[in-house]
Amino acid sequence: MHFNNRFNDNTKIIGVIGHPIKHSFSPLMHNISFDLMNLDYLYLPFDVPSSHIKSALKGIVALGIKGFNVTLPHKEKLMELLNEISEEASVIGAVNTVVNENGELQGYNTDVVGVVESLNPYKNEIEGREVSVIGAGGAARSVIYSLIRHFKVDSINLINRTGQKTESLKEYFSAKMLFDSFKTYELVPPDLINVFQNSKLIINSTSIGMNPDTDDTATAIKESFHQDQIVFDVVYNPIKTKMLDIAEQQGAKTINGLRMFVEQGAKAFELWTGEQMPKEKIYKALFTYLNDNQ
Repeated sequence: MHFNNRFNDNTKIIGVIGHPIKHSFSPLMHNISFDLMNLDYLYLPFDVPSSHIKSALKGIVALGIKGFNVTLPHKEKLMELLNEISEEASVIGAVNTVVNENGELQGYNTDVVGVVESLNPYKNEIEGREVSVIGAGGAARSVIYSLIRHFKVDSINLINRTGQKTESLKEYFSAKMLFDSFKTYELVPPDLINVFQNSKLIINSTSIGMNPDTDDTATAIKESFHQDQIVFDVVYNPIKTKMLDIAEQQGAKTINGLRMFVEQGAKAFELWTGEQMPKEKIYKALFTYLNDNQ
């Protein structure tokens, strides 16, 4: 009988907590990385309802779990329960990565790295321009922070299905980052053609178009897009969303969400292990996996 001896009493546990948790590709990404790097770590998903979040954190400390990712619906609520919070997580108001440093829980927001690394090739094109952000959740917060802090955009159009959330975001970032060039819109695509057309960059920070709802899109109106544009979708399953497909047909440059997913994961990996994730190998492995399982 053959036993897998990859795990032993030195194996460090990393996890992701959320509710629900089945949709996460983080275990796949990180466990492939640990294998490639021959690191003695294991990444596990933990389905934790909001009512159990405090108990879960006590358990993580008690069991010596080295760190974890945070996904919906805990990114904002978790902050008040941590010992330390990084500057970007504090400004954004959300954490997605936690490191357990000898019982002290330290919170970070590595989504910022994901956004910045995805957009960096277009930095000169974006600076000083008008951009549109679709969505008002945790990903939108990371996107807005990155656009103001790292890309010095001129103005940001905040677009969401409920106008009240965009107004709250506008007030929040105006106060936190002293940036007041916001306009807010409700997501009614026919009314937004001019807004989209005037945007150098359009970012979908929502789950619109995510598998299995692949026919969904923030706008199916092809006139929203043109060849002097960059269109970025944080959704990575499918790799090419309907919005990216339409934008590409109109000649726009497109960025898929898999790059952001890998980049934010690589930063978390570094925080936990002190090692550099083999990003290109991971990107190719996930790209192949997602394409084969569409």
